[in-house]
Amino acid sequence: MAGVPALAMLALGLWRVDRGGMWRDEAVTFQVARRTLPQIWRLLHGVDAVHGLYYLLMHFVLAVRADEVVLRLPSVAGAAVTAGLVAQVGARLARPRAGLWAGLLYAVNPMAGHYAQEGRSYALVAAGAMGATLLLLRGVEKGSWWGYGLVLGVTCWLHEFAVLLVLAHGVTLALARVGARVWRGGGCAAVAAGAALVPMVLVSRAQAAQVAWLRRPTIETAEGLLRSFFGVSPGVYWVCLGLAVVGAAGVSGGRGKVTLAGVALPLTLVGPGVLMLVSLSSPPLYVDRYVLYALAGAPLAVAAGAERVVALPARIGRPGGRVRPRPPSAAVTLLGLLAVVLVLLQQFPVLRQDRDPARRPDDLASLARAAERGVRAGDAVLYLPGSARNTALAYPGAFRGTRDLALAEPGAGSGTLYGVEAPAGEVRRRLAGVARVWVVADRAVLTGRRTPRSPVVRTELAVLRQEFRVAGEAVRGRDTVRLYVRPVSPRSGPVPSPPRPARW
Repeated sequence: MAGVPALAMLALGLWRVDRGGMWRDEAVTFQVARRTLPQIWRLLHGVDAVHGLYYLLMHFVLAVRADEVVLRLPSVAGAAVTAGLVAQVGARLARPRAGLWAGLLYAVNPMAGHYAQEGRSYALVAAGAMGATLLLLRGVEKGSWWGYGLVLGVTCWLHEFAVLLVLAHGVTLALARVGARVWRGGGCAAVAAGAALVPMVLVSRAQAAQVAWLRRPTIETAEGLLRSFFGVSPGVYWVCLGLAVVGAAGVSGGRGKVTLAGVALPLTLVGPGVLMLVSLSSPPLYVDRYVLYALAGAPLAVAAGAERVVALPARIGRPGGRVRPRPPSAAVTLLGLLAVVLVLLQQFPVLRQDRDPARRPDDLASLARAAERGVRAGDAVLYLPGSARNTALAYPGAFRGTRDLALAEPGAGSGTLYGVEAPAGEVRRRLAGVARVWVVADRAVLTGRRTPRSPVVRTELAVLRQEFRVAGEAVRGRDTVRLYVRPVSPRSGPVPSPPRPARW
């Protein structure tokens, strides 16, 4: 049964996987993974240590072929494996049909489909979390814990917040009222995985400024996550949530017995809940992709509720004392599959829309195409802020032969993501010698809605506003490409005309 959900997830993951554009986080993966191993190692000492193992994996993946499809294939595979493992857990703790329903519900979930097509680590983390969950069940039954500790440790190295999975598993064991032997074995495996994670935690804590943009979660944040887990359409959401609540009645199955609900509900709630609570009393750390692995618990909880509904009295009494048998198992299984198809039809518009690059926070390919229409070899370019250089790093062909006026040392050589910029005074001097300059920028920076911290960016903005005028612009979502030219003056003579109209 596990193969069917895995194939369904694989098909949905591959459907339009070539969206024709990367967004900024994918572009970081793309440009970092193509660096040499020493360059990646140097980068991780200053930034993105939490993604180090993933970058190492992607270095070898992109060595085969460096394009957007290959960039996303590991995530597609991770999502397919997760769907199959969800089915295995459901079948092991309930029935094969429960596993089939849960695995397919995972496969048609828009959140699972979204991260299946993203060149980041989160789908692989979800696969590791479900692998660890399955190995937890084996440890409870057979007393073998080395596999659980190994998979848990690797998963946490893919993203350190996966360590919250240990708390969810602890709640599962508590609900099952397992004996001291299980606690001892599972605890030793978890401690070993946690100890292996310590070096990365120490390094990543020094890089906490990277997530300074996060905001404190609210009630709306929690509600939004529940809707992502149980269904984006109201009908699907309320039915699935209701079944999960029904399934919660079977959360405890007696001493030493792990139940499907006893695995599903802690997996769904504990990790996200803890991260949200921590984010209320400390610098915020919560964002939904950090807890993608918890999504797997939602379809398992729904399947647990569906099984309880199906298992209502084995025989239904009739007037006169006659009874009729419960519907055959095959019919129940088919009825559940029909329900999953209806869920897919309800959510299909969301799945289709998600394949549009415009649904991501930004579309660097579209921005690069806009630049390519006007930028020529030898032209001067500025990136405001420096992270906007990500567009040129992901799509270098659009900026081939241009002069980056602010760059002092490229990212690969400096151990940074976007390179080291020259001092503000040097950038001002370089700008003094150009008649026109292309600017690739966050529109919020150009319009003043966002105040840049960098003195280099502030200098660039001041010079552009004082000494140049806008001669052309292409807007792509939150980003823009602008051509700035110096006004005509008697001494300088006419400024060369831009190669394109004011908007292109």
